[in-house]
Amino acid sequence: MAIQKAPLVRFDGVRKSYDGRTLVVRDLNLDIMQGEFLTLLGPSGSGKTTTLMMLAGFEQPTDGRILLDGRDIARMPPHKRGLGVVFQNYALFPHMTVAENVAFPLSVRGIPRAEQRTRVARALEMVRMPQFGERRPAQLSGGQQQRVALARALVFEPPVVLLDEPLGALDKQLREEMQLEIRHIHESLGVTMVYVTHDQSEALTMSDRIAVFSDGVIRQLDVPEALYERPADAFVARFIGENNRLPGMVEAIEDGLARVKLDCGPVVEAAPADVEGAGARCVVSIRPERIALAGVEADGLGGDALPAKLLEAIYLGDHVRLRLALGDGGEIMAKRPAVAGTSGLSVGSAAAVAWQPQHARAFRPE
Repeated sequence: MAIQKAPLVRFDGVRKSYDGRTLVVRDLNLDIMQGEFLTLLGPSGSGKTTTLMMLAGFEQPTDGRILLDGRDIARMPPHKRGLGVVFQNYALFPHMTVAENVAFPLSVRGIPRAEQRTRVARALEMVRMPQFGERRPAQLSGGQQQRVALARALVFEPPVVLLDEPLGALDKQLREEMQLEIRHIHESLGVTMVYVTHDQSEALTMSDRIAVFSDGVIRQLDVPEALYERPADAFVARFIGENNRLPGMVEAIEDGLARVKLDCGPVVEAAPADVEGAGARCVVSIRPERIALAGVEADGLGGDALPAKLLEAIYLGDHVRLRLALGDGGEIMAKRPAVAGTSGLSVGSAAAVAWQPQHARAFRPE
């Protein structure tokens, strides 16, 4: 996807406090590019929804500027910003038909009725609901109502569409279908979308870039692959995907790798992220799917493999999760495709675990 160099939206030194003391958004500087799908991701209370609401105009920043195509909109009322908004609760008018709901943004803008009908038909076609125009929201499923809400946000061709956890009320299968649906609509229209969620798998599936929020600040802003493979700090590593977290102390940093003595005994190597030098406490983070496993005799380990013991094997359909004892009191989780099974291991048997040093990262403890 080609993204223009000039940002369509810019947060410039934005801060937000509700009580005059505690900042829920702190010194936010963020550029949102024309045509991109940007997700604001973080736990509850991290500042992501407040950021979206400030862009929508439902909240005003305490300090700073919010620029839309170079124009400061920080004090502009929501209806004058011309942004499309999709809420988690759909916010459809129950007394209106689907077509009337979708047409509402056009009618308040004074669009002629003939053009309204054309645009509504196109919008409903876009969300694959052309035959539902005469129904009322109460006659629709949750997924269908969400499609109508999306059509209403797109029908007047806004420069930016804001989506506030729009799939949170849907079941898992429908949520996954709608993720792809929204992604495909974005790709076909090229409209800028800003999406809020606390679901990291949803963010990885849908986004061009992800801004990970914590305590009112962006901890990392990057493409999904970089966030997953190269998290900037321990919080991002913990929040994005599954991770083993092994505490220890840095012995040395040489040739681009940190040598770490784990608290549970073994010495391992990992790519240093934000760790300090020798003697500093750290956490080694390694994803379960990066761990290689082999059934061996306890005294037959070789190379960089670490002795372990299989404690538990959990079958989860497409993969098996293995919980292993590592060293003196440590535990580690490995993930293997279900077809690979447990390599002939049984609970209680000796094993060996290993990983490539570049697939592990050493962080300062949170």
